[in-house]
Parts: sequence; C-alpha cells; structure tokens
Amino acid sequence: MSLKILVTAKRVEDPESKIRVRPDGTGIVTEGVSMKLNPFDEIAVEEALRLKERHGGEVIAVAVGGLGTDTELRAAMAMGADRAILVRHDGPLDPFVVSGLLAAVVTRETPDLVLLGKQSIDDDQAQTGPYLAERLGWPQATFASKKESLESAEEQRREPGIVLSDDGKEITVVREVDGGLERLALTLPAVATTELRLNKPRFASLPGIMKARKKPLEEIAASSLGGVNLTPRVLVRHLSAPPSRKGGVRVADADELFRKLHEEAKVV
Repeated sequence: MSLKILVTAKRVEDPESKIRVRPDGTGIVTEGVSMKLNPFDEIAVEEALRLKERHGGEVIAVAVGGLGTDTELRAAMAMGADRAILVRHDGPLDPFVVSGLLAAVVTRETPDLVLLGKQSIDDDQAQTGPYLAERLGWPQATFASKKESLESAEEQRREPGIVLSDDGKEITVVREVDGGLERLALTLPAVATTELRLNKPRFASLPGIMKARKKPLEEIAASSLGGVNLTPRVLVRHLSAPPSRKGGVRVADADELFRKLHEEAKVV
C-alpha cells in the first residue's frame, strides 16, 4: 500500500547565528540572522521519504509562515519531497493557530499520515502535533524514536523507524520513555512527531536541488482557510537576554568552598 504523507517544514533561526533581543523586548533581531529548516522537521522529512521509498506514495511538505518560508520548503523538496504547500501568514503565530491551519490543509489533502518534528528549536513548545491530532480526532504518537546497535546501524541506515503493517492499515512507533521503550500501534490516518534518534537526515544532492526548483509549490493565504481563528492564544509580553555570566573565584581550601556553596550559592 502506498502512503500519502504530509510533513511539516518550519523555518527557524540558525542556532549557529548570534541571537540578540530587540532593545524594546518585543522579540529578537532577525535582520542578518540566517534561517534554516527546523532540525526536528528535517528528521520528519527524512522519515517520510524512507516510508515512501519502501512503500511508494507521495510526500507533501507544508509550512506556515511569511516571506522567505518557501526556502525551507524548497530544501524539503531538494531532499526528495514531491511538492509543497505554503500557508502564507505574516502575523504572529502560536501552536494553536498553526495546528488549526494544518488541520485545514489536512482536510483538503486527506493524507494517510502527518509527520511533524516533535518541537521547533525557536520556542521549544512541542504542542503543534498534539493539538493537530486532537483537532482531527486522529491517534497520535509523540517523540517517535529508534535505537539501533552499532552492528545494525549501517544495515538499517535507510530503513524507516516508523513501520507500516503488512495490510497498510496501521503504523508501529517506538518511543523512548523513562526506564525503557514504548511501542505503539496506531490505526491510520494518524499523527506522529519525530525525535532526534529516529534517523539521520540525508544531504540534498545537486540534482535534487535542481529538481526542487521545478517542483510545484502552492501558496495559500491563511485567511482563505475558512473557520480558522488566526488570533494567537499565547502572547509574548517581553523578552530579555540571559544575565551575563560572572567570572569564577579561586578558593583556598575545601572548607572555604563549602562555606561559599552554603552561604553564597545556597546549593548545599
């Protein structure tokens, strides 16, 4: 059975860039900051491609955002996604709004499986996937992961960590939990979010990059997706940079160290 998979491709700040808070505390300075595909979403794209290579089907990358977000969708298509959808929205977003817009796209596209990164590295909320599953009434598995032994890592390098059943009606997802692993079976259609251990994303090849330029990228205005309230429920009132780290001090002996830890740091 072939799978139609919808996978997210969020645009985030490159963690290698120097992030500065605006003087008025309303956000971060984005001018001159490099942007990239969210690493957790990159893992979701890779997993979708592995499932397609094994079972056939179609991989559709989707993103919600403003000017420039098409770059990350092209990156997903350069990896191998078949086409992309950009839900254009230039205003503020939160997981609740994004999940509503994604639910509208899911209703329009009717995929068998939706894959999302477990979180985005800009705000780390990890809420969009669960919100989306709740809106759709679909089963969900968060933090999909896979542990491999060193001996089998190369053999399984291209195998999907999310396993489709022989009859094509359900998927099996392994999750890391406290004290071990949890194995879940989900009836399709379903939603899953991906963890770092799930796979290692491929690099986009030069032919893939060239092909991505010709693949279809549809742009939809967020306001045209009826029934979605675009008013965020989470508002950022103020951002501030972390305090500057102070230099260390040298102590004469263990007694002085204990005294400072007890009286000044108050950690013992």
